[in-house]
Amino acid sequence: MCQTPKDATPATVTANREALSRYAMEDRQDFADADRGLIAPLPGKVVADDGHVVFDPEAMAYIGDDVPAPDTVNPSLWRQGQLMRRGGLYQVTDRLYQVRNNDLANLTVVEGDEGLIVIDCMAGVESARQGMKMIREHVSDKPVAAIIYTHTHIDHYGGVKGIVDLDDVTSGRVPIIAPGTIASFDKFAIGENVVAGNAMARRSFYAFGGLLDLDAKGMVTCGIGTISTRGPLISYISPTDSITETGTKREIAGLEFEFLYAPDTEAPEEMHIWIPELAALTCAENANHSLHNIQTLRGARTRDARNFARYLDETLERWGDEAAVHYGPHTWPVWGNENLVPFIESQRDTYKYIHDQALRLANKGYTPLEAAEVIELPDELARKWYNRGYHGTLHHDVRAVYTKELGMWDGDPVTLHPHPPVESAKRFVDLLGAQKILDEGKRAFEAADYRWAAEILHKLVFAQPETPKRGISKPTSTSRWVIKPKGLSGVESISRPPWNYAKVPSLPRMSPRVRTVSSRCPSTSSSTSSQYI
Repeated sequence: MCQTPKDATPATVTANREALSRYAMEDRQDFADADRGLIAPLPGKVVADDGHVVFDPEAMAYIGDDVPAPDTVNPSLWRQGQLMRRGGLYQVTDRLYQVRNNDLANLTVVEGDEGLIVIDCMAGVESARQGMKMIREHVSDKPVAAIIYTHTHIDHYGGVKGIVDLDDVTSGRVPIIAPGTIASFDKFAIGENVVAGNAMARRSFYAFGGLLDLDAKGMVTCGIGTISTRGPLISYISPTDSITETGTKREIAGLEFEFLYAPDTEAPEEMHIWIPELAALTCAENANHSLHNIQTLRGARTRDARNFARYLDETLERWGDEAAVHYGPHTWPVWGNENLVPFIESQRDTYKYIHDQALRLANKGYTPLEAAEVIELPDELARKWYNRGYHGTLHHDVRAVYTKELGMWDGDPVTLHPHPPVESAKRFVDLLGAQKILDEGKRAFEAADYRWAAEILHKLVFAQPETPKRGISKPTSTSRWVIKPKGLSGVESISRPPWNYAKVPSLPRMSPRVRTVSSRCPSTSSSTSSQYI
């Protein structure tokens, strides 16, 4: 891929500076909350057994607390990047701790009377080991009494073998509690990353910025995490105790845990957890300091925005009057009933609004793209930091509601049987001419009409990917439009999507009967070694 990031264009500089008026930049409460309860900073790099660096907390030091948003980055996104860089071991409340930001997800540990209860295990064994070492050094050396998976995504179970030995689970000494039946959890946890694993790995480069340089013209944040880890060892152990009904309780190491079963939300199998003695609540990944995806770009089953709202509302009905702190598997906690209730209410209302408005316009005859262009959140929701599109976006979520409720067809008969992209692009180029398309793309880019520049040049990229090599004049083209359309910097030539297949290995095949697996994750690394247990 030919890519030379440039400075922000004047239009981008102006847009980012004008954006400051839309944000309450003077509101620093999130920074205080993200720092609250720090016991110890991260001890340094997360390093794999073979010596490669899985995660380096200093790799994004350019996003400093005192560094203002550069011209290339929207100040709201830069703020989120500053918040997500904060990492270490934190005390959330009495007996509840988190290791944050040495992985895409958090490690939550509850100290019971007779042992430790681990809630979610991060994405990789190495990060989980580092997190547990911090717990052992600063909190407690009690044995692990139980593990809880909040849902079926890899960044919440992948580090399990960095926390517990398989023998302790198979012997019954350490239960693994998870939502849904064991068969269902296995199906969605393993199947999602195997059946569509190759496609998902490639798409994740776009979704999580794996191809971006680590600088202010490249990677800023994943929205709900700092950056994806590189080549972690991924592990899996099947659950042994299933939660399929709301109100189910478990007594673990002297503490009571109550569960709210929330399937078909952010994951096919998911659950919320209430610890009454600690007045501590988690809504898993259904409530975050960011708008979430209804259809994730990396690829997964389309989610149900109604269910986000339904189960968040049910959570408030059950425990909203008593909860004193909300902790999540991503981002930082919310303290105080007077803060966490409005937080959950606002997230609930946001997903309900997106769902209802998308279907209102669908019933009026709007296509998904038409609806996504006109739907905006009310100011009461839009101005909340945690409803902003750092991870999911409003435009994408509206379109995803259509997919969930109505399927892939947009309602336009012409789109029922279109030509594939290359064939269609060749016909456009034959009709208009390559040079005319290049000239129009350059004109649009210079006019800051970046979406049109990307759309028209896309035809030429697909029809004649070798065009720049044949001497046709090179425009300043469309770097990054697939990542952040409003933050274009430009490149020196155009190119097809940047798949270097030598660096995107296939996911290892796995027998459906295999109940545990460890493998090098290919999503952000060229490591290909794998191991089955």
